[in-house]
Amino acid sequence: MTTNILHALKATTFATILHWSAFAVFTYIFGYAALYKILKVPGMMNGMMAMGFNESWTIAIGVAETIGVLALLAGIFFPALKNAAVLWLMPFAIGAFTAHMCYQHGFGHYCNSLLVCVLSVVILLTDKRFSLSL
Repeated sequence: MTTNILHALKATTFATILHWSAFAVFTYIFGYAALYKILKVPGMMNGMMAMGFNESWTIAIGVAETIGVLALLAGIFFPALKNAAVLWLMPFAIGAFTAHMCYQHGFGHYCNSLLVCVLSVVILLTDKRFSLSL
């Protein structure tokens, strides 16, 4: 029964708008965060260092996130790649949320990391070509 509901949801215009809006926000958040890490923006570097990541690890995380963002963008034309990229970036989203919850205070500091955790699930659930069988 829930499978039928999910298929019906995926077929609606609302689901399509929700999917691509979530995709755009997800890509934007990961895109700028990855670039800030690679370009060694002082605020990002200080924040990562406060969480225990040295410069090498911060850049490595930025490169891994950039690979995911590039795969997301390529996934516009190759849908299977988009879903793989979302799955690739989910651990980074969960890790960012966990780290921000542990080391910083206030909603403003962890809002984006919480958002990408939720958006990754929204993107996969509203994708017409994605299904998960347990």
